[in-house]
Amino acid sequence: MKFETVIGLEVHVELATDSKIFCSCSAKYGAEQNESVCPACCGMPGMLPIVNKHVVDLGMTAGMMLNCDINRTTTFDKKSYYYPDLPCSYQTTQWFAPICVNGKVRIETENGEKFIRIKQIHMEEDAGKLVHDDWTDTSLVDFNRTSVPLIEIVSQPDLSSAKEVLAYLERLRNLLRFARVSDCRWEQGSMRCDVNLSVRPEGSDKLGVRTEMKNMNSLSAIERAIEYEVARHIDAIANGTEELVQETRRWDDVKGKSYPMRNKETAGDYRYFPDPNIMPVVIDDEWFDKIKSTLPEFPEIKEKRFIEEYELDEKVASQIASSRAFCDVFEGAYERYPKAVEIANWLISDCSKILNRKKMTADMLSINGASLGELIKLVNEGVVNRAGAAKILDAMFDTDIDPKAYAEENGFIISNDTGKIEEVIKEVVANDMKSVNDYKSGKEKAIMALFGQAMKKLNKNCDPKTLRELLIKYVDSI
Repeated sequence: MKFETVIGLEVHVELATDSKIFCSCSAKYGAEQNESVCPACCGMPGMLPIVNKHVVDLGMTAGMMLNCDINRTTTFDKKSYYYPDLPCSYQTTQWFAPICVNGKVRIETENGEKFIRIKQIHMEEDAGKLVHDDWTDTSLVDFNRTSVPLIEIVSQPDLSSAKEVLAYLERLRNLLRFARVSDCRWEQGSMRCDVNLSVRPEGSDKLGVRTEMKNMNSLSAIERAIEYEVARHIDAIANGTEELVQETRRWDDVKGKSYPMRNKETAGDYRYFPDPNIMPVVIDDEWFDKIKSTLPEFPEIKEKRFIEEYELDEKVASQIASSRAFCDVFEGAYERYPKAVEIANWLISDCSKILNRKKMTADMLSINGASLGELIKLVNEGVVNRAGAAKILDAMFDTDIDPKAYAEENGFIISNDTGKIEEVIKEVVANDMKSVNDYKSGKEKAIMALFGQAMKKLNKNCDPKTLRELLIKYVDSI
């Protein structure tokens, strides 16, 4: 008997806001334990929530990027359950009127194009984080993440393999990062995924027993977990090795196995009811149109335009279009200095090297595009050499500078002052007569030793051709 897999995903994405969803505490990653906490987000009695408007902005942006309908009146609800990292014993989320519904996302599969339907996107607060201390055999709670704003993207069960799941997640990540909804960094937990999976006989229209694997936070783990769980379900159905039950399971990536956590809850278990402390959010036409006007071009549209308009190679265009920051810098640089291929090469090579050294992602690139265009122009016009330009570019990562002014202030302007060059040549020759004699005896490579010394004394800020001509002329005259 052949089987088919049915998969639906619940993707949790932390939003790119400075503050939390219902208070003014910082939502930034990396603070010391329990540093970003106040009475409101750690559940003290009597504290009332105030909705962060930017969270609603980003919720709408996400919905528009994923082709959803936007609910013009959206409400918040209480989802009741007890867990140590949820200080109020309920989570503020959306159940009755989520901000977005009925979307779809296009992915590319080995069988061609496929659309994955989005059931809904809802806004909610994140829970805290349990920290397990093996030394003392205790569990501690870090509440920094409590009330960090999330959207949960709930798909319909339209996915049928681990490869399709990965393609879908990569597409979501690309679109949300492009719209600056979130940085979607798996390793920091700003993108996490619950996998709902069942298996049924091929051709059947009846869903099998569904299990859910919670809080998967890497693509490789998700792929392995799906493959394991599919094999477990098929073995149970075909060979009767176990009785499948609807449950929540935990994936152990080290052991490569999933383990039962608890019976799968239903909506009734959570006792959803409207949050009386938060008024409905009404999105009028002006607000809706403002968000819609800020949407970026889709990455594939930018890539196509870069190929057609700027005549970039397909691979290069794809690399640039993979990052909103790269796109913005590229287009800003082109406005200042319209040499598309050169700008793309600087981004992919020089800028990427600095990003890697600083352990930054492409989306963290924040240099001024016009300044990059000016720097490339200075190099091509022979005002600054590549070595000096590399140091100027490095400085541009730290602060917004004028490349030419910075080059002048720090001695990076190429000097063609022949008087100064001749003085340096005389000094170098006087200190290395051995190389002079070697050159005169026929060892032509010896001139390069003198050339290198002179270039070093001139801080490489000299036209190499001019230096070489003056050096040979002077040595020949001795």
